This record gives sequence, structure tokens and C-alpha cells, in this order.
Amino acid sequence: MVPIVSALPLSRLCRELQIGFADTALLRAAFTHSSYKNEHRRNGREDNERLEFLGDAVLELCVSHYLYGRFKDAPEGELTRLRAAAVCEPSLVALARELKFHLYLRLGKGEESSGGRERASLIADVFEAFVGALFLDQGFAAADTFLAVHLYPRIEDDGMSLHKDYKTMLQEHIQKSGLGPLSYDIVTERGPAHDREFVAAVCVAGQVRGEGAGRSKKEAEQNAARNALALD
Repeated sequence: MVPIVSALPLSRLCRELQIGFADTALLRAAFTHSSYKNEHRRNGREDNERLEFLGDAVLELCVSHYLYGRFKDAPEGELTRLRAAAVCEPSLVALARELKFHLYLRLGKGEESSGGRERASLIADVFEAFVGALFLDQGFAAADTFLAVHLYPRIEDDGMSLHKDYKTMLQEHIQKSGLGPLSYDIVTERGPAHDREFVAAVCVAGQVRGEGAGRSKKEAEQNAARNALALD
């Protein structure tokens, strides 16, 4: 049986993060699970579900803004994959655990006894709720600054491997294998002018090795190179 534990005081978290809240009720709500609210209805305390909803959107916007500026030549598809990796549940859980957010979470007795404090979904939720609370209390810039300290460096360290230049990778592979000259051709353009799609073919020694589509010629060529690499 999991022992019932008391959540650490949020004042300690604020000291460690060096972040102060003007509206401390927002901070309390961010770390209050619905099971705790249900057991303390007379206190009128809010849980973190609404803040989680808001924080999810703020997190995606902040990360999107960062990626757009950081990876200036990356096509839309690569930016989307990088963002997905940065804000996925395992990523948020790892970060929240590092910040010890789960130790500040207020849970009902039943949720606590069933191991809720270690449940990945709850830990990810509290991280999103904190971002939402910080945004409401201090605005976008404060949320972005918090993520710049704690999340964006992870993208640099762990996510950079997702931002692959497939054309360069294919070029290195072809040169290493001595397979012959490499070239790209745009073989098809389709769709209206405002929603154009390009299809590129990559050829090695005059033979088509892969095709790929994209909203730009550069993206189409990257996807063609990726598909060619997948065949080898």
C-alpha cells in the first residue's frame, strides 16, 4: 500500500524557481488534483484541469515561437516533429520530475494511495497547469522565460537529433558508398497557387531512388531524400 504523504509547501517551489506569484490562488490551483478538490469541497479550492487546458495551448505557442526562430530553414514538417517531441508526455514528465513538481501536487487520499503521485499523466498535467497559471499571472513573456530556462535547452540537447538534414545525410551516404552523382528534380506541381504542393524526385547515377512531396521545393526535396534513405 502506498503511504499517504503531504505535498511540499509551494513557497519552497517558488524559492527554488525564483518565481513569485501575485495571485497565489492560481499557483495552488495548478498543483491541486481534482481528487483533492472533491475531498475538500468546503474549501472552495479549484483544481488544475482548466489550467492544464490553457497551459497546453501556451506551451505549444511558446515552443512553436522558439522553434520558428531557432530553426530558420526547417520545413513545416520538421518543426511539427520537433514540437511534438518537445511537448509529448514523456518529455514533460521528465522535466516535471527534474523540477520535483510531483512532490508539490495535492492529491486526494484515494489517488495518493493508488500511486497517483507517480502517474505519468498526472505529472505531465501539473506541468502544463503550472505554465497556464504562470501565463495568467504574469503573461506570455514570463511563461516563455521559464521555458527558455528549463525546456528549450532540452530541445537543443535532445531534440536536435530530430532536426535532420536528410539531403546532407543522403549525400554523405552516397559519397561513402561510391554510388554515383546525386541530383534532384521537381517532377510535379499541383494544387492552386495559394496551396501549392511540389513533388521532388531524387536520382542517383540517373536512377530515381525516392520521391517526396512538400509545400515548398525545399521540403519536397528533403522528403525525397528521407524516403531514399529509408529504402537503403
